[in-house]
Amino acid sequence: MATRGPGGKNRVCYFYDNEIGNYYYGQGHPMKPHRIRMAHNLLLNYGLYRKMEIYRPAPATFEELCKFHSEDYIRFLRNITPDNVADHTKQMQRFNVGEDSPVFDGLYQFCQSSSGGSIGGAVKLNKGQADIAINWSGGLHHAKKCEASGFCYANDIVLAILELLKHHKRVLYIDIDIHHGDGVEEAFYTTDRVLTVSFHKFGEYFPGTGDVKDVGAHLGKYYSVNFPLKDGMDDSSYQSIFKPVIAKIMQLYQPGAIVLQCGADSLTGDRLGCFNLSIDGHAECVRFVLAQNVPTLILGGGGYTIRNVSRCWTYETAVVLGQEISDDLPFNDYYEYYGPEYKLHIQPSSMENMNQADTLEKLKGKIFEHMKNWTPVPNVQMHARDAAVDPSAVN
Repeated sequence: MATRGPGGKNRVCYFYDNEIGNYYYGQGHPMKPHRIRMAHNLLLNYGLYRKMEIYRPAPATFEELCKFHSEDYIRFLRNITPDNVADHTKQMQRFNVGEDSPVFDGLYQFCQSSSGGSIGGAVKLNKGQADIAINWSGGLHHAKKCEASGFCYANDIVLAILELLKHHKRVLYIDIDIHHGDGVEEAFYTTDRVLTVSFHKFGEYFPGTGDVKDVGAHLGKYYSVNFPLKDGMDDSSYQSIFKPVIAKIMQLYQPGAIVLQCGADSLTGDRLGCFNLSIDGHAECVRFVLAQNVPTLILGGGGYTIRNVSRCWTYETAVVLGQEISDDLPFNDYYEYYGPEYKLHIQPSSMENMNQADTLEKLKGKIFEHMKNWTPVPNVQMHARDAAVDPSAVN
């Protein structure tokens, strides 16, 4: 564990690229990188930047991206532009690039920046230069080894976890996006060195994976944890499962580092979501994870009502920093987006919670049963030189 800063406070580093808000998926597309710029501007105007070290990410190199992705896929991302799509129709089909995950200007640079921030955060944690690293432009959990999926092209999370595995025997990945973290789960499905846990809407919903029965395979059997949920998930129901599951995982698995994907599409009123979490309820997951006192990488993810995404990630930045901030929004470059109330917090709706308490208890019981199959963790410190991970072992 990295030693904490003066007064026992967490040392926080934050990655942000000024260009991120310029990338544009296209008219009518729900994914808007502009939300990252809005969040950054809001946290600047709250004065939160003074409490952390801010870095511009070094763009991930071709070689770094290929530590998980196939070379021909990354070469395709590097070469494709809106002007030459007609020449690459077969490749676009092969790599699943098109409608959901369109070609746009600067696509490759966008992937480099998003991945660079997550890898950079992992390096800071590995070197003991920070206790917590934040990259709100990361968290693109659907991207696969050889294809784009669900608005995601390069899987910055997998790349960051591979970096963390150089120094840590075990890494815990937690996903609170409303969509199943399928790309990350698939990458580490056959290893016990990465435990993936995802709380997500399941049933007639993208990407259609993440049943409680999906538990991993081979050495990774029982090291994929899935908690399938229904519409209307509220704060109290969410915490009734999140805290006991994560607490049990921490006790039994004892990870050396945590990666937390904070997709904000699980908030109430999301354009593509159907949960009913408040910002404070979403942030309670961040609080609980940070209370474990393990080096933690915090990433963005989904979130399609952009004024609420920026509110959420600003508030969660404050939570990471241990700062109380006013519910009255400070004036900022995007102030008009937050009208008519101009408040930080949002009220949950009156939608019905379809998640029955007894069903949640049964699911939690199944997950605890799966955990009984884990190999007990030996209480042995591992030397960094023994911990090198072979990316070829990752599916």
